[in-house]
Amino acid sequence: MTNLEVRPEEALCEALGMRGPVAELHEAREVPLGGVRAMQVRRTLPQRALPLVGAWCFLDEMGPQSVDMRVLPHPHTALQTVTWPLVGEILHRDSVGSEVVVRPGQLNLMTAGHGVAHSEFTLGDAAPLHGVQLWVALPDDVMDGAPSFEQVADLPVWEAHGARATVFVGGLDGARSRARVHTPLLGADVVVEPGHDVVLPLERGFEHAVLVLGGRALVAGVDVAPGPLLYLGDGRDEVTVRAGAEGARLMLLGGEPFAHDLVMWWNFVGRSHTDISAARAAWESPDAAERFGSVVGHGPERIPAPALPNVRLQPRRRRHRPENP
Repeated sequence: MTNLEVRPEEALCEALGMRGPVAELHEAREVPLGGVRAMQVRRTLPQRALPLVGAWCFLDEMGPQSVDMRVLPHPHTALQTVTWPLVGEILHRDSVGSEVVVRPGQLNLMTAGHGVAHSEFTLGDAAPLHGVQLWVALPDDVMDGAPSFEQVADLPVWEAHGARATVFVGGLDGARSRARVHTPLLGADVVVEPGHDVVLPLERGFEHAVLVLGGRALVAGVDVAPGPLLYLGDGRDEVTVRAGAEGARLMLLGGEPFAHDLVMWWNFVGRSHTDISAARAAWESPDAAERFGSVVGHGPERIPAPALPNVRLQPRRRRHRPENP
């Protein structure tokens, strides 16, 4: 997935200090993607009040809707894309040479490193689609590395009475995904049966958030419906989820607070204005393939980069929680 906004705002993402347990609802922003395709996504990361959850730096929920999604080749730097479909099939092609269809229960994980390009198309006309795509910011030691791609289908499952969680990234109470990430992370798709309570074990050193994907749930005492992201802070060993009368499906995200400041703009992640400007210039250059490669199955068609804003992008400095709040 790409950020198709023609005037994207820079996301000046500040690495956060530890905050302790909280329960904050952050409303989603409705974002139209692709003009006449009228595809809508609900974006809950990044936003000024919550730029990151661990290294998770971008979160779009697509659908549920029927759509002909045709996202042409576009670039990424210094991040990993995590594609998790709930309904529908997506054809992924990239400049590493991959051409695969991802289906519900399977994970697509693409690592951009110094630069990669990819495209994503739904299969069929007006195909049903509901899914989530996230970006993971890469730490300094791998952010400029070689691009790669993997699809993981044999994902572990954590179970409790009335609940089942598929762990697509990281680990949950011993159930660990083999997907390769570069900072301590958690991503799990949790289904809770109608009227059931479940206690989800958490890592105390992680910050966590929950996105309800279907139904309704009481999470840490907060009534959550599809749309907003519930940020839980850090310092928790567990969280209680109570499903409503129709049951609940939710995404549990977590990770160690990210140790690096970021600049995010359009589809690029960097550490400075210079990083972003250089990536944009490379994509718009006639020699774009030198950095980003060529996407299999496509000719010259691609998504052009928007113009940079008339300001120099600056990352925010790291904030620490006061010792005596």
